[in-house]
Amino acid sequence: MSVLLWIVAASFVGGVLSVLSAALFALNARAHWVNSLVSYAIGALLGAVFLDILPEAITLSPSITKVSGTVLFGILLFFTLEKLLLWRHCHHDHCEAHEPTPAHNHGRSGTMIIVGDTFHNFVDGIIIAAAFLTDIHLGIVTALAIIAHEIPQEVGDFMILLHSGYKKSTALMLNLVSSLATLVGGVLAYFALQSMQSVVPTLLALAAASMIYVAVADLIPGLHKQTQLRDTIEQVVLIALGISSIFIINLLVGAG
Repeated sequence: MSVLLWIVAASFVGGVLSVLSAALFALNARAHWVNSLVSYAIGALLGAVFLDILPEAITLSPSITKVSGTVLFGILLFFTLEKLLLWRHCHHDHCEAHEPTPAHNHGRSGTMIIVGDTFHNFVDGIIIAAAFLTDIHLGIVTALAIIAHEIPQEVGDFMILLHSGYKKSTALMLNLVSSLATLVGGVLAYFALQSMQSVVPTLLALAAASMIYVAVADLIPGLHKQTQLRDTIEQVVLIALGISSIFIINLLVGAG
């Protein structure tokens, strides 16, 4: 299968799978499942970053310092984007976006979620394309890590849309349409990066920064709200399981 087909398949199937899975969780209100998914997603994200993406970026780049600097710049960039409400991540039940809002704000909050999520999905597509253009194995791991963290995020977005007054069918359709931005970003990046291979290490470093930021700034703080020993042990186990999944995928794909 060609690299372009891999990108299209990963972007399309991953986006649709994330939205449908999120809708299933949201409509059945399985809050504990979502919390478990968040812990697993943290492990998958950090595993993909430190076991695959960063090592590959360092290998392809003539300067380790440049890769490290790009990661630092990326973390600051994503912090700024989130502050500007363009990068909307809300993975837990008591974040600002989930608090009750006046009726006249409902439509606006829903619109912000869709705009932010579309932008986020577009960038995910670029990240997936850069990874596949580097190596099919890296692309598969990166796509799986992105899907893992997309599901809890989409659950949060879905719940916000419902709270904003959207019907279930409308919320599902809007999220599905928004997920297509991943495909658009992936295909555009494929053609743009074909003649710009020197940019790939920088994009991989930015991808690593985005995943580190999501895991550390958005996902982990939500876990601290659960302070019981049982919850903590479960979180640590699931994070380790997420990392182990990436490691096992590396072995299986590498052996293949």
